[in-house]
Amino acid sequence: MKAAVFYAPGDLRIEQRPDPQPGLGEVVVRVAACGICGTDRHIYHGEFHTDRGTIIGHEYAGEVVAVGPGVRDLTVGDRVAIDPNMSCGMCRPCRRGRVHLCEHLTALGVNMDGGFAELSRVTQAQCYRLPDTVSDLAGAMTEPLACCLRGIDQAGVIAGDIVAVIGGGAIGQMLAQLARLSGAARLVLSDPLAARRNMALSLGIDTVVDPMREDPLAPGGALEGGADVVIEAVGARPTTQQAVAWATPGATILWFGVTPPGQTIPIEPNEIFQKELTIKGARINPFTHLRAVDLLASGQIQVEPLITRKISLDELPAVLDTPPGDDVKTVVIP
Repeated sequence: MKAAVFYAPGDLRIEQRPDPQPGLGEVVVRVAACGICGTDRHIYHGEFHTDRGTIIGHEYAGEVVAVGPGVRDLTVGDRVAIDPNMSCGMCRPCRRGRVHLCEHLTALGVNMDGGFAELSRVTQAQCYRLPDTVSDLAGAMTEPLACCLRGIDQAGVIAGDIVAVIGGGAIGQMLAQLARLSGAARLVLSDPLAARRNMALSLGIDTVVDPMREDPLAPGGALEGGADVVIEAVGARPTTQQAVAWATPGATILWFGVTPPGQTIPIEPNEIFQKELTIKGARINPFTHLRAVDLLASGQIQVEPLITRKISLDELPAVLDTPPGDDVKTVVIP
């Protein structure tokens, strides 16, 4: 099979690998689509550690083509979305029900061979059957949507809240839609790219802001007085600080965007005290994958419009080597 194999920062090779064979409790999935995540870019640029020789890619869906001994409830021909994250079940966080904080967490496409390949070997527990109403492309968005569900749970949006989302990439667009479903009275999305702002409006966001040209906190601005919930979905120093500035007293701030390890920002503790702010993070997708599948099946979340580019495996190294630009979501079709 053809696969994208990580060897070192900036060294991702498209090469032939033996077709995987399913072991006990495993299936082999023919990958139909695998999305490019910010994590993949961090791996490619050496900001997150990945073992040499690993097939990367963790946002994927496909069709079961082989079933190993001991597999129940899955058969050849089933279409599935993959949850890449696997906890040990034995460490203190796991035994307290916090599997997403597992001290020995592993993930397909990060520590183990993943989805930027024609075939992928997966344990049955990581497979979620896709309804006929969910396309392969939408299925590949299940994992990031599941992570966004964890984020919106952490943000605690309640009916009537004013919600600001900073960042109009795929994650920001999904978080904004989830905030709307949670009851946001007014939804503001900020992004410097016009194409992303227009996409947000087409998906039902009330107001968009170009942060390079306008101050939404100014009198008469979209966020005069601040927001009850501010969601940062970029993972950059300026936007992480911006989230604190845009929060109204008593607000909750969700730092969802993943910043490179070691990156810091200045924070004034007195501002947190005076405004009594709550700042939260959201790590991966604890028990949210099935909810994501159900939401996709319901049609209440639109993910396919977020896919603005489809590429082959051969194109992947060059795409990871360049900034995403106007793209919202790029998906590899092996």
